[in-house]
Amino acid sequence: MKSYQILSEKYPSFRERSENVDLVVEILYIHGKCFIHGVILFSDILTPLSGMNIPFDMLKGEGPVIFDDVPTATDVEKVREFNPEEFVPYVGKALNILWKEVHNEAAILGFVGAPFTLASYVVEGGSSKNFTKIKRLAFSQPKVLHALLQKFATSMVKCIRYQADNGAQAVQTRGQLSSAQWTLKSLVFLT
Repeated sequence: MKSYQILSEKYPSFRERSENVDLVVEILYIHGKCFIHGVILFSDILTPLSGMNIPFDMLKGEGPVIFDDVPTATDVEKVREFNPEEFVPYVGKALNILWKEVHNEAAILGFVGAPFTLASYVVEGGSSKNFTKIKRLAFSQPKVLHALLQKFATSMVKCIRYQADNGAQAVQTRGQLSSAQWTLKSLVFLT
């Protein structure tokens, strides 16, 4: 979309575009005009990480980079549970504005990262093709991985509720696992 490309050139940082209420609303409104049946929240599954004491950024041409990976029990203890009202109020504001704009003419869709997907990014330090570090953690320190998954699960449930309370009519959670593995590694933590 040409209008989004122009906006991206003006604001080259993905985080700036996705963490600024006015820009999020503008992007959602642009997409809402083009896709009249549904509008998906403009954000990223990693957005909650900074509020969980996990610094990251989205680097152009590289994707997400986690600056402090979480491979040990001590590191997991430093991870805070996420409070969306405190750390991503712009998400709620953007959803509220959009809700008022679309007046039930289009579905508003939110999304969150599944616990295992988030853990993969954090343990690997970013994107991964083979998931060596998280596999090693799963087999060598399963209790550490379980503790990390539990923190992500608790936090993502708060995100789901926050998005729903602010206008999202459906919130998707899913990631890189097969349906069977997702049921074993993520769904169990969300129910």
